[in-house]
Amino acid sequence: MVYFIGAGPGDPELITLKGMKVIQSCDVIIYAGSLVNKEILKYAKPEAEIYNSALMDLDEIIEVMVKSHKEGKDVARIHTGDPAIYGAIHEQIKRLEEKNIDYEVIPGVSSFLAAAAVLKKELTIPEITQTVIITRIGGRTKVPPEQDLKDLSRHRATMAIFLSVQDIDNVVLELKEGYEETTPVAVVYKATWEDQMIVTGTLNDISQKVKSKGIDKTAMILVGDFLKDIKSYSKLYDKEFSHSFRKKEDL
Repeated sequence: MVYFIGAGPGDPELITLKGMKVIQSCDVIIYAGSLVNKEILKYAKPEAEIYNSALMDLDEIIEVMVKSHKEGKDVARIHTGDPAIYGAIHEQIKRLEEKNIDYEVIPGVSSFLAAAAVLKKELTIPEITQTVIITRIGGRTKVPPEQDLKDLSRHRATMAIFLSVQDIDNVVLELKEGYEETTPVAVVYKATWEDQMIVTGTLNDISQKVKSKGIDKTAMILVGDFLKDIKSYSKLYDKEFSHSFRKKEDL
Protein backbone atom coordinates (compact mmCIF):
# COMPACT_ATOMS: atom_id res chain seq x y z
CA MET A 1 0.00 0.00 0.00
CA VAL A 2 1.14 3.52 -0.78
CA TYR A 3 -0.16 6.31 1.44
CA PHE A 4 -0.13 9.88 0.15
CA ILE A 5 0.00 11.96 3.33
CA GLY A 6 -0.43 15.69 3.83
CA ALA A 7 2.26 16.79 6.27
CA GLY A 8 0.60 20.13 6.93
CA PRO A 9 2.14 23.58 6.50
CA GLY A 10 5.28 23.23 8.62
CA ASP A 11 4.62 22.78 12.33
CA PRO A 12 5.09 19.00 12.74
CA GLU A 13 2.19 18.89 15.18
CA LEU A 14 -0.18 20.03 12.44
CA ILE A 15 -0.09 16.67 10.67
CA THR A 16 -3.29 14.68 11.22
CA LEU A 17 -3.31 11.92 13.83
CA LYS A 18 -4.01 9.41 11.05
CA GLY A 19 -1.10 10.70 8.97
CA MET A 20 1.27 10.40 11.93
CA LYS A 21 0.14 6.86 12.73
CA VAL A 22 0.60 5.74 9.14
CA ILE A 23 4.13 7.18 9.05
CA GLN A 24 4.90 5.30 12.27
CA SER A 25 3.81 2.03 10.64
CA CYS A 26 5.42 2.34 7.20
CA ASP A 27 8.65 0.65 6.13
CA VAL A 28 9.51 3.21 3.46
CA ILE A 29 9.24 7.02 3.60
CA ILE A 30 9.40 9.26 0.54
CA TYR A 31 9.12 12.91 1.57
CA ALA A 32 9.23 16.18 -0.34
CA GLY A 33 12.44 17.44 1.23
CA SER A 34 12.31 20.90 -0.31
CA LEU A 35 9.07 21.75 1.49
CA VAL A 36 8.24 19.25 4.22
CA ASN A 37 9.62 20.00 7.67
CA LYS A 38 12.21 17.29 8.41
CA GLU A 39 10.86 17.16 11.97
CA ILE A 40 8.05 15.05 10.48
CA LEU A 41 10.58 12.25 10.03
CA LYS A 42 10.77 11.81 13.80
CA TYR A 43 7.51 9.88 13.51
CA ALA A 44 9.14 7.24 11.26
CA LYS A 45 10.46 3.90 12.50
CA PRO A 46 14.24 3.93 13.12
CA GLU A 47 14.71 1.20 10.53
CA ALA A 48 12.52 2.87 7.88
CA GLU A 49 14.10 3.56 4.50
CA ILE A 50 14.04 7.33 3.87
CA TYR A 51 14.03 8.96 0.42
CA ASN A 52 14.01 12.69 -0.38
CA SER A 53 11.85 13.21 -3.47
CA ALA A 54 13.36 16.67 -4.03
CA LEU A 55 16.35 14.81 -5.47
CA MET A 56 14.29 12.34 -7.53
CA ASP A 57 12.29 12.39 -10.75
CA LEU A 58 8.92 10.71 -11.22
CA ASP A 59 10.40 7.47 -12.59
CA GLU A 60 12.70 7.15 -9.59
CA ILE A 61 9.85 7.76 -7.14
CA ILE A 62 7.64 5.16 -8.82
CA GLU A 63 10.55 2.71 -8.92
CA VAL A 64 10.88 2.91 -5.12
CA MET A 65 7.12 2.44 -4.71
CA VAL A 66 7.03 -0.59 -7.04
CA LYS A 67 10.07 -2.22 -5.44
CA SER A 68 8.63 -1.69 -1.95
CA HIS A 69 5.29 -3.10 -3.05
CA LYS A 70 6.95 -6.26 -4.40
CA GLU A 71 8.78 -6.67 -1.09
CA GLY A 72 5.52 -6.34 0.85
CA LYS A 73 6.46 -2.98 2.34
CA ASP A 74 4.10 -0.05 2.92
CA VAL A 75 5.16 3.37 1.65
CA ALA A 76 4.41 6.77 3.21
CA ARG A 77 4.59 9.38 0.44
CA ILE A 78 4.68 12.66 2.37
CA HIS A 79 3.70 15.91 0.70
CA THR A 80 3.61 19.41 2.14
CA GLY A 81 0.24 20.93 3.08
CA ASP A 82 -2.56 18.93 1.53
CA PRO A 83 -1.61 16.58 -1.32
CA ALA A 84 -4.67 17.62 -3.36
CA ILE A 85 -3.47 21.21 -3.79
CA TYR A 86 -0.39 21.63 -6.00
CA GLY A 87 0.80 18.27 -4.71
CA ALA A 88 1.56 16.67 -8.09
CA ILE A 89 -0.04 13.43 -6.90
CA HIS A 90 -2.11 13.03 -10.06
CA GLU A 91 0.72 11.57 -12.12
CA GLN A 92 1.84 9.32 -9.27
CA ILE A 93 -1.68 7.96 -8.81
CA LYS A 94 -2.00 7.24 -12.53
CA ARG A 95 1.23 5.26 -12.53
CA LEU A 96 0.18 3.26 -9.45
CA GLU A 97 -3.18 2.46 -11.06
CA GLU A 98 -1.38 1.21 -14.18
CA LYS A 99 0.59 -1.15 -11.96
CA ASN A 100 -2.41 -2.20 -9.83
CA ILE A 101 -0.81 -0.92 -6.64
CA ASP A 102 -3.29 0.13 -3.95
CA TYR A 103 -3.05 3.61 -2.50
CA GLU A 104 -4.82 5.93 -0.09
CA VAL A 105 -4.78 9.71 0.27
CA ILE A 106 -4.69 11.21 3.77
CA PRO A 107 -5.45 14.95 3.73
CA GLY A 108 -3.45 17.63 5.51
CA VAL A 109 -3.70 21.25 6.59
CA SER A 110 -3.04 23.47 3.60
CA SER A 111 -0.77 26.49 3.95
CA PHE A 112 -3.53 28.92 3.00
CA LEU A 113 -5.49 27.79 6.03
CA ALA A 114 -2.38 27.94 8.20
CA ALA A 115 -1.77 31.49 6.95
CA ALA A 116 -5.32 32.50 7.90
CA ALA A 117 -4.79 30.95 11.32
CA VAL A 118 -1.59 32.83 12.10
CA LEU A 119 -3.27 36.04 10.91
CA LYS A 120 -6.22 35.16 13.19
CA LYS A 121 -8.64 35.86 10.36
CA GLU A 122 -11.73 34.19 8.91
CA LEU A 123 -11.61 33.91 5.13
CA THR A 124 -15.41 34.00 4.73
CA ILE A 125 -17.04 37.03 6.35
CA PRO A 126 -20.82 37.40 5.78
CA GLU A 127 -21.77 40.26 3.44
CA ILE A 128 -18.06 40.80 2.65
CA THR A 129 -16.97 37.57 1.00
CA GLN A 130 -18.34 34.05 0.83
CA THR A 131 -15.94 32.74 -1.79
CA VAL A 132 -12.31 31.71 -1.57
CA ILE A 133 -10.30 31.48 -4.79
CA ILE A 134 -7.23 29.25 -4.66
CA THR A 135 -4.88 29.99 -7.51
CA ARG A 136 -1.39 30.94 -8.67
CA ILE A 137 0.20 33.15 -11.29
CA GLY A 138 1.31 31.49 -14.50
CA GLY A 139 4.97 30.74 -15.07
CA ARG A 140 6.69 27.57 -16.19
CA THR A 141 3.44 25.93 -15.15
CA LYS A 142 0.85 27.41 -17.46
CA VAL A 143 -2.46 28.75 -16.15
CA PRO A 144 -5.50 28.64 -18.47
CA PRO A 145 -6.08 32.16 -19.90
CA GLU A 146 -9.58 32.41 -18.44
CA GLN A 147 -8.06 31.81 -14.98
CA ASP A 148 -5.58 34.69 -15.07
CA LEU A 149 -5.31 36.68 -11.84
CA LYS A 150 -6.66 39.78 -13.56
CA ASP A 151 -9.87 37.94 -14.49
CA LEU A 152 -10.26 36.26 -11.11
CA SER A 153 -9.64 39.57 -9.33
CA ARG A 154 -12.87 40.99 -10.77
CA HIS A 155 -14.84 38.78 -8.34
CA ARG A 156 -13.23 40.66 -5.43
CA ALA A 157 -13.49 37.47 -3.40
CA THR A 158 -10.96 36.26 -0.86
CA MET A 159 -7.98 35.01 -2.83
CA ALA A 160 -5.21 32.65 -1.72
CA ILE A 161 -2.30 32.78 -4.14
CA PHE A 162 0.25 29.98 -4.03
CA LEU A 163 3.66 29.73 -5.67
CA SER A 164 3.74 33.33 -6.85
CA VAL A 165 5.60 35.56 -4.40
CA GLN A 166 8.73 35.46 -6.57
CA ASP A 167 6.69 37.39 -9.16
CA ILE A 168 5.03 39.81 -6.72
CA ASP A 169 5.18 42.80 -9.06
CA ASN A 170 3.14 41.05 -11.74
CA VAL A 171 0.80 39.57 -9.14
CA VAL A 172 -0.02 43.07 -7.91
CA LEU A 173 -0.34 44.42 -11.45
CA GLU A 174 -2.91 41.79 -12.36
CA LEU A 175 -4.83 42.06 -9.09
CA LYS A 176 -5.28 45.80 -9.60
CA GLU A 177 -7.45 44.99 -12.63
CA GLY A 178 -10.27 44.00 -10.28
CA TYR A 179 -9.48 44.98 -6.70
CA GLU A 180 -9.22 48.54 -5.39
CA GLU A 181 -5.60 49.63 -4.91
CA THR A 182 -6.30 49.97 -1.18
CA THR A 183 -7.34 46.32 -0.86
CA PRO A 184 -5.40 44.73 2.00
CA VAL A 185 -2.85 42.01 1.34
CA ALA A 186 -0.99 39.69 3.71
CA VAL A 187 2.06 37.68 2.71
CA VAL A 188 2.90 34.87 5.11
CA TYR A 189 6.33 33.30 4.68
CA LYS A 190 6.59 29.70 5.94
CA ALA A 191 3.37 29.77 7.95
CA THR A 192 3.73 27.94 11.30
CA TRP A 193 7.50 27.38 10.87
CA GLU A 194 9.88 28.78 13.48
CA ASP A 195 11.17 31.34 10.99
CA GLN A 196 7.70 32.43 9.90
CA MET A 197 7.34 36.05 8.72
CA ILE A 198 4.18 38.09 8.15
CA VAL A 199 4.09 41.14 5.91
CA THR A 200 0.90 43.18 5.58
CA GLY A 201 -0.01 46.10 3.39
CA THR A 202 -2.20 47.01 0.45
CA LEU A 203 -1.91 46.43 -3.26
CA ASN A 204 -0.17 49.81 -3.39
CA ASP A 205 2.75 48.90 -1.15
CA ILE A 206 2.91 45.15 -0.56
CA SER A 207 5.39 44.51 -3.37
CA GLN A 208 8.01 46.85 -1.91
CA LYS A 209 7.45 45.52 1.61
CA VAL A 210 7.85 41.89 0.54
CA LYS A 211 11.02 42.58 -1.44
CA SER A 212 12.51 44.55 1.46
CA LYS A 213 12.18 41.39 3.59
CA GLY A 214 13.88 39.29 0.93
CA ILE A 215 10.89 36.99 0.55
CA ASP A 216 10.94 35.30 -2.85
CA LYS A 217 9.61 31.79 -2.17
CA THR A 218 7.62 29.61 0.24
CA ALA A 219 5.04 32.29 0.97
CA MET A 220 1.27 32.51 0.80
CA ILE A 221 -0.37 35.66 -0.56
CA LEU A 222 -3.83 36.37 0.87
CA VAL A 223 -5.89 39.17 -0.65
CA GLY A 224 -9.28 40.63 0.15
CA ASP A 225 -11.43 42.74 2.40
CA PHE A 226 -11.63 39.96 5.00
CA LEU A 227 -8.28 41.38 6.20
CA LYS A 228 -9.93 44.68 7.20
CA ASP A 229 -11.37 45.45 10.65
CA ILE A 230 -14.81 44.09 9.77
CA LYS A 231 -17.95 44.82 11.81
CA SER A 232 -20.20 42.43 9.85
CA TYR A 233 -21.08 39.28 11.78
CA SER A 234 -22.55 35.86 11.08
CA LYS A 235 -26.13 35.13 12.12
CA LEU A 236 -25.16 31.64 13.28
CA TYR A 237 -24.92 32.53 16.98
CA ASP A 238 -27.14 35.63 16.90
CA LYS A 239 -29.69 35.26 19.72
CA GLU A 240 -32.37 36.69 17.43
CA PHE A 241 -31.65 34.03 14.80
CA SER A 242 -33.07 30.52 14.93
CA HIS A 243 -32.28 27.37 13.00
CA SER A 244 -33.03 23.64 13.14
CA PHE A 245 -30.81 23.08 16.21
CA ARG A 246 -31.59 26.23 18.18
CA LYS A 247 -34.99 27.90 18.24
CA LYS A 248 -35.31 31.57 19.08
CA GLU A 249 -38.01 30.85 21.69
CA ASP A 250 -35.62 28.52 23.54
CA LEU A 251 -33.34 31.41 24.45
